Amino acid sequence: MKKTRMAAGTVAGLMAIGLLAGCGGNNNNGGSASPSESASASQASPSASPSASPSEAAKQVNLRLYTYGTEETYNWKQTLGAYEESHPGITVELVQLSEKGDTQEASKKLDLAAASSEAMDILMFSDPSGYAQRVSLGMAEPLDDYIAKDGYQVETDYKVDTHLNGKVYALPGKFNPWYVILNKDHLDEAGLPVPTDWTWDDYASYAKQLTKGEGASKRYGTYFHGPQGGGWMEYLKLMVENQPTNSDLLKADGSSNLDDPNFKKTLELRVKMEKEDKSSVPYSDIISQKLAYRTQFFNQSASMLTIGSWMNTELGGTEKVPLTFNVAVAPFPKNNASDPIGYTPVTTDYVAVAASSKHKQEAYDFVRWYTTEGQIVQGKNIPSWNQVKSEQVASIIDTILSGTLNPEKVDKQSLVDTLVNSKASQIIPPASYQSEVYKAVNEEYEKLILGNQDIDTTIKNAQERAQKIIDSNK
Repeated sequence: MKKTRMAAGTVAGLMAIGLLAGCGGNNNNGGSASPSESASASQASPSASPSASPSEAAKQVNLRLYTYGTEETYNWKQTLGAYEESHPGITVELVQLSEKGDTQEASKKLDLAAASSEAMDILMFSDPSGYAQRVSLGMAEPLDDYIAKDGYQVETDYKVDTHLNGKVYALPGKFNPWYVILNKDHLDEAGLPVPTDWTWDDYASYAKQLTKGEGASKRYGTYFHGPQGGGWMEYLKLMVENQPTNSDLLKADGSSNLDDPNFKKTLELRVKMEKEDKSSVPYSDIISQKLAYRTQFFNQSASMLTIGSWMNTELGGTEKVPLTFNVAVAPFPKNNASDPIGYTPVTTDYVAVAASSKHKQEAYDFVRWYTTEGQIVQGKNIPSWNQVKSEQVASIIDTILSGTLNPEKVDKQSLVDTLVNSKASQIIPPASYQSEVYKAVNEEYEKLILGNQDIDTTIKNAQERAQKIIDSNK
C-alpha cells in the first residue's frame, strides 16, 4: 500500500503512544491468547440488527476491521459471517494486528497503520487509556448523531458508559467486571452463605472467619494481588472504584482524588485485614515470593480472591491449574449497605468508527450490531448490552465453562447473577502522568504496609508527591 505523510505532530503523537503501550501489559485480560486462525469469514446464521439498516445503495461495501482479538477468543468467522449474511452487499475484512492477541503489539501496529494512512473503517481499543489517547489524536469518529438517529442512550443501553468529554466515540463490546471468587467448600465448612449483596466490612468478616491454621500451612481468608510496582492498582482503590463517578486516584480534569475519604478507608481496610485480623496474605510475602493469584486460590492457600472476570474461562479448572473443590462467585463489595449494588472495575472492548473511513454509516451499523446482537452470535464473552437476558448470559456461561475441566464444580447461578448485576463507573480519561502518580502512591503504601509509617503520613506523602507530579505536567 502506498504510504502518505501525515502531519508531523500526529505522527509524533502516535509514536509516543506506541512507546507508552509497552507499559500497559496484559494485567487486565489474564494473559495472551493462542495464535489465531485465518481471518477469512465463513457463513453462519443470520441475526437482525437493532440499529438502522445499512446503506440502501446496491454497491458492494468492504469494511476493514482492525482488531487485537484472535479467532480463538473472538469467534470471528462465525460472527462476521452472520453479519454478512444478514447484510447483503457488506463484507467485513478482518485486519489481525496480533496473532497471539497481544494488545501492546496490536496498539503499535494500529498506530503505524494510521500514520501510513491505511484504509480503516472499524477500530477496537482494549482499555480506557488507549481509547482516550486515540480519540485525542482524532482517530475515532463521534457517534452521537448516529446514536440520536437510532433513538437510544449509551448510558442506559449498555453497562459501560463510553462518553469522553461529553461525546461518544465508541460502543462497548464484551463486559469483564471484577468480582469475588470463593472456595464454596470453605464457606460450607464455616457455615457462611454465598454473598449476593455485601459490603467491604462483610468481606473482612468473611475473610477472618475463613482464615485457618498457622505457619507455612496457614490458610488465609483472602489474597490481594496488588499493588505491585505501580500496577494492579485496583487493590489500592477498593472503596473508590465501586463508585459511579470519581472512581480513580485522579479526577477527570487530572487533579488529585487522594483526598477522597474512601481512599483512606481502603488503606484502613488493607491494614486491618493484614495486621489485625491476619486474614489476608502478607504484602511482604506477595512481593518477596512473587506469588501468583491463580495458584493462591486454586491451591486453596486463600479462600477468596477479588479479581477480573477474565477468570470465567478458568473457574472450572485447567490442565495447568486444576480445580479440586467447589467454586462460587459474589459481586464486588459495596462500601455501605445502602449503596447501589453492582459498581465495579470493568474492562471492555471499545469499538469505534475510524474518522478516516469512507463508509461511516455502514461502519457504524456494524459497530452497533456487533456490540448488541453480534455479541450473542459471537458467544465468547458476556456482552455490555443491557438488553441481554439472564438466560442468554447463562447460555454463554455454559459455553465458556464447557471449555474447563470441571464445570460442574462451579456455582453457575451465582456467576450469572453477579455478571448480570454488575455495571461500570463513568470513564475517567487517563492523564499522561497517571503511571507516575500510581508508582508514587504504591511506594507510599509499601512504607505503610511494611510498618514504616502510619496511615495519615501515607496519605499526606502520597498527596504531596502526586501534586508535584501534576504541577510539573501543567
